[in-house]
Amino acid sequence: MSYIVKAHNLQNQEQLFEGPLDLLLDLIEKEKLDVTDIALAQVADQFIVYLESSKEDITPEYLSSFILVAGKLILIKSKAILPMLELEKEEEEDIEELKARLEEYQRFKNISKQIKGLENRSEMFFSRQSYSGIQVIFCPPEDIKCSDLQLSMESIFDKLPQAEDAKKAVAINSINIKDRIDHIKKSLLERIEITFEDVTARSNDKVEVIVTFLAVLELVRKSIVFVEQEDIFGEIRIKKG
Repeated sequence: MSYIVKAHNLQNQEQLFEGPLDLLLDLIEKEKLDVTDIALAQVADQFIVYLESSKEDITPEYLSSFILVAGKLILIKSKAILPMLELEKEEEEDIEELKARLEEYQRFKNISKQIKGLENRSEMFFSRQSYSGIQVIFCPPEDIKCSDLQLSMESIFDKLPQAEDAKKAVAINSINIKDRIDHIKKSLLERIEITFEDVTARSNDKVEVIVTFLAVLELVRKSIVFVEQEDIFGEIRIKKG
């Protein structure tokens, strides 16, 4: 669970942090340090100052998390000041766990920044020019009636396949993607470049066209072929990879 913490830095400027790890990582990065015992000992005092100035903004439910981290930082700083100080095995494990959690949090935070940057890149968005200028209309119509819905349903039922059509559909579904892949490969042995229209010229129905398109995608995925399409809805050219 994340929680926002208001804190005042040394310049008395308010900042927001999501929990103790976020605050601790911010302190370390401002000092341009790596996640080490020395770095944690160096920012321990600042962490406690932040915590003291913001304790009224942290609910008792989450205050324990900050106090727990503060306790570990004090332990790390005590060890740095007194090298001869012997720590219990459990205390050493707690310190290592804190560093591991902080490093993992740092990785996720950096990744989130990269994802945000990719999201903001304009080249990831493509316009659909074919839909430009089309008027936006309300659908369904505002004056629609129950009788209109009934007629629409009857029209749909009339278009449902009958028994004979269902048998035909079963035969169509037996089209194999592997066969279409072999057909495309064979066509590319005879010619340097083919078009999608070439490989679907003898297709009997839409299902076969769809299966052929899936075969092309599979060949592209395996880098066996690559495709080009200069215009929206334009001809797809297929070449050897």
